[in-house]
Amino acid sequence: MSDGPNKSGREGNLEGPTRHALGWQGPEFYDGAALEKELERVFDICHGCRRCFNLCNSFPTLFDLIDASKSGELDGVDKSDFSKVVDHCYLCDMCYMTKCPYVPPHPWNVDFPHLMLRAKAVKHRGGGTGWRDQVLSSTDRVGAIAGIPVVVEVVNAVNDSSWGRKLLDAALGVHPEAPVPKYVSNTLRKQLADRPVPGEAQAGGGTRGKVALFATCYGNRNEPQLGLDLACVFEHNGIEVALAERENCCGMPKFELGDLEAVARLKEKNIPQLLAMIERGYDIVAPIPSCVLMFKQELPLMFPDDAGVAKVRKHMFDPFEYLALRHKAGLMRTDFARPLGKISYHVACHLRVQNIGLKTRDVLQLIPGTTVEPIERCSGHNGTYGVKRKFRDTSMKIGKPVMQRVQASGADFYASDCPMAGHQIESGLEDHSPPMHPLTLLRMAYGL
Repeated sequence: MSDGPNKSGREGNLEGPTRHALGWQGPEFYDGAALEKELERVFDICHGCRRCFNLCNSFPTLFDLIDASKSGELDGVDKSDFSKVVDHCYLCDMCYMTKCPYVPPHPWNVDFPHLMLRAKAVKHRGGGTGWRDQVLSSTDRVGAIAGIPVVVEVVNAVNDSSWGRKLLDAALGVHPEAPVPKYVSNTLRKQLADRPVPGEAQAGGGTRGKVALFATCYGNRNEPQLGLDLACVFEHNGIEVALAERENCCGMPKFELGDLEAVARLKEKNIPQLLAMIERGYDIVAPIPSCVLMFKQELPLMFPDDAGVAKVRKHMFDPFEYLALRHKAGLMRTDFARPLGKISYHVACHLRVQNIGLKTRDVLQLIPGTTVEPIERCSGHNGTYGVKRKFRDTSMKIGKPVMQRVQASGADFYASDCPMAGHQIESGLEDHSPPMHPLTLLRMAYGL
């Protein structure tokens, strides 16, 4: 085997992609002319390759624009249409991590997701973000209002009614058939506030045996059962579970909007709280893959010189990543009380790009009488993309292969680490049978 550059231009054949810092705080990042020049450069490379045609709709949109132009090349595309490509990117990172042969260290230095993020940021700074998108991405604010006792019943009732969904469509452009989460007033943070903890923690496998749960906006106000299942499973395994004193949105919804200043403000609120827990001997876990990715990848790339961000990254874990490390060190209990049969398991994109392997599958397959069939394709949910009227049909087209595989699997359960992706799949199934989160399944297997 040659030791020289492979076809992608990387040194050797096993070298992974290199991710450069975002560089968003410099004035050149928001230079419209420089952005347009870079869009032209990267779009032309993508046109010549077309390897990512079957990922999100950004690439088919780009290729259709080129093919429909008079020249059949990028120079025939009206630059005002570049925004159509940007709008379809939901920053899943799959093109960068699994498809593109021209990512760094290749000299062409293609980072399509971060280029799309830059375009979104320029649009946002220029006042191009609509108020609908700003409302949909303000998860802390919306959740705080919707979760007020009495108000929560009204909100849920409206969201469950046909007239309410028409109102939501008219006000925020949310498709009437798109899954929208219910809200609770008895939040996860309230329910775990006085939870007893086990005795002395046992470290091992690169874990401390004590975790601070980053509840997440969704886990706190929409599906608190996720956090309760996590706490129950972890405590069964002798892992202490606690909460930081305060918590705000991780910033991913604002990140996807290109509102990087808002992301920075949320980072200034969250990082000190998480650092305080780390100093007290805790690791950090979160039940939503996108929130874990925000602390593991996006914030470190936004703030590469921030020691606090780097320390949180080191101690941030996906729940099943944590359990797999504990199992490898001989610290995970395997006293399962019941088999789960066959599980059709959707692997969320924001989990795949963390490069930790299929840890959820590996842990669930420790359960006797259980088989797990992973589906490594996009569900089409992708933050707020899949709920918006203008993107709903496209999101369902993207997710259709996943829905078909779940439908045909004959599985006893289907699951996704991303609960929102799970409900997206649910909306496309013939019987609309609900998903089971992997943490819920693990708790069931333990008989807890």
